[in-house]
Amino acid sequence: MLDKLQKYGISDNIINELRYFRQYYKTDDSVINRIQEPKSFYYGIDVWEQCLYALLNSQNILLVGTKATGKNILADNLAYAFARPKWTVSFHNFLDADDLIGVDTYKNSQVVFRNGSISECSIYGGFGILDEINMAKNDAISVLYSALDYRRVIDISGYKKIDISEPTRFIATMNYGYYGTKELNEALISRFAVIQMPKLNKDMIFEILKGSFTNINEDSLQLLSEIFENLQTKAQNGQISSKAVDLRGLIDAVSLAKKGMNISKALQICITNKVFDEYERQIISDLIKLKLSNKISLAGD
Repeated sequence: MLDKLQKYGISDNIINELRYFRQYYKTDDSVINRIQEPKSFYYGIDVWEQCLYALLNSQNILLVGTKATGKNILADNLAYAFARPKWTVSFHNFLDADDLIGVDTYKNSQVVFRNGSISECSIYGGFGILDEINMAKNDAISVLYSALDYRRVIDISGYKKIDISEPTRFIATMNYGYYGTKELNEALISRFAVIQMPKLNKDMIFEILKGSFTNINEDSLQLLSEIFENLQTKAQNGQISSKAVDLRGLIDAVSLAKKGMNISKALQICITNKVFDEYERQIISDLIKLKLSNKISLAGD
């Protein structure tokens, strides 16, 4: 990963600090399986360097951007670049403080405390990915205050406190405008370095697709990248909703096509059909038909 970052253009100073971090902070064998190589590489050197500087400076970061800007791809890449075990927390209306800190449970006929995801991450010096943090309930947010605070301590009532391990970092992501989201308050935002994620352009989408698959026709990937960029533009102009602007869906469609499925049908089930308004769905379908030939080949030369 470090070699790839260096070839990509990340400064030698950052690479050296990152290498020292990886060598200095060891990972417990019990959680080493949580260090997972991401399937895709994030492309955007300015964003990479902003994130690396902040994390090397012991700061937590908040990735803010619209849909399909690569927030989760980048978060996974950062955890792997630092060679840290990763805990992912997807916030929703039913996630509460017990899920994050932990709960009492029975073990060998005794009541014991079972750590939650934030507690585990803090103990083992992991990277906590806080996905869609602006969907978190208030009691879940209250847990994050102490975990993100400069004192780096989680004090659990009735139990001893948890000292957050030195290499622990938290990376939060958020979208604006999603149903069920809310504004983050000033106290929470102040605990993050905030990174604004730029919209992915055609070249960045192409590089993500190219990095996700081997032995694949690059001309076809260029065409698919152009289609996705056109969908982004239509969503930005209010012609369609953002439901079809789904980078995961595009990657899934290419994966299905690699396995032999017709690319048009793959795009239909992974992109087009995610929009339930018939008028919008027709706009997306027409765009894909206009740009795409059924004879497109994804096989490499």
